[in-house]
Amino acid sequence: MANVMVTGGAGFIGGNFVHYWAQTHPDDAMTVLDCLTYAGNESTIAGVEQAELVVGDIRDTELVEKLLRERDIATIVHFAAESHVDRSISGPDAFIETNILGTNSLLKAARKLWLDEGSGTPHRFHHISTDEVFGSLGPEDPAFSETTAYAPNSPYSASKASSDHLVRAYHHTFGLEVTTSNCSNNYGPYQYPEKLIPLFLLNALSGRPLPIYGDGMNVRDWLHVEDHCRGIEACLAKGKVGETYNIGGGEELPNMAVIDRICAEVDRAFSDIEGLAERYPDAPAAQGRSTAELKTFVTDRAGHDRRYAIDERKARTELGYVPQLDFAGGLGGTLRWYLENEDWWLSIGAD
Repeated sequence: MANVMVTGGAGFIGGNFVHYWAQTHPDDAMTVLDCLTYAGNESTIAGVEQAELVVGDIRDTELVEKLLRERDIATIVHFAAESHVDRSISGPDAFIETNILGTNSLLKAARKLWLDEGSGTPHRFHHISTDEVFGSLGPEDPAFSETTAYAPNSPYSASKASSDHLVRAYHHTFGLEVTTSNCSNNYGPYQYPEKLIPLFLLNALSGRPLPIYGDGMNVRDWLHVEDHCRGIEACLAKGKVGETYNIGGGEELPNMAVIDRICAEVDRAFSDIEGLAERYPDAPAAQGRSTAELKTFVTDRAGHDRRYAIDERKARTELGYVPQLDFAGGLGGTLRWYLENEDWWLSIGAD
């Protein structure tokens, strides 16, 4: 049995990790540290018996020290972060506070408990980061690898880049046993509806516009959150201390292609699922029309990166990581989850 701390474990990726870890490591105990901002919800991990939610801030170093000491925690999986680029443009301060100062707080506590006061017991601080720290690619540029130079372009990605550097520094300066993974665009269950896929799904159900930035041709690598959890598990089990690993989904798609697939999946659902039109009468598909009618082009986001792509060969070779869910199947499953879990997204104020 192991004792694991999951920061941000009531959020989207962290919450999915809590569910995944409970299923694959049923003897482990998880302490979920989350301050329950708008994107963190207790309902996301409700019913996971192995997980205990502690409502608190990762910047509270004394609290983190107390939890590590009293619960004999030797593994931290660090998800907690402000992550929405648009919000970082309108209000960058929260990103500096959480992503940089919060990460430093966790590292200080881990260093004190595991190194300064520790008995030499093996430990691990695994830091979840993003491909956005590498900046933007041209259409013919090679995909991001672990050796790509950092070139963050938004306050969000700059704050994540800073936290990555802090994690690296705590390993090289103090000997803290760390690993870092840089992931591509996640999608799947429990994602707060400010990100593209859940926002467009729910807008389509209620007949609201589907706002498309610019020309809709910004390209991303799409990673189902369950595959991401498998990648993190592989980092913890096989990752070399001090190393970073890129975790991708292997499906590089322009936003417009993703949006067209969302529209097609919604139309198909209304055709196949009895009673859906009665539940969502404002959806164009409920009236026999195409969801694509809702597509609306809007002014592009400031500093919008054109393309991200992930070279995940290192993770495949060293960790044995291989994504198992293709985008078509993953998107269809995601739509079904939102249709079957209306209570969850209504409870967080999404409609």
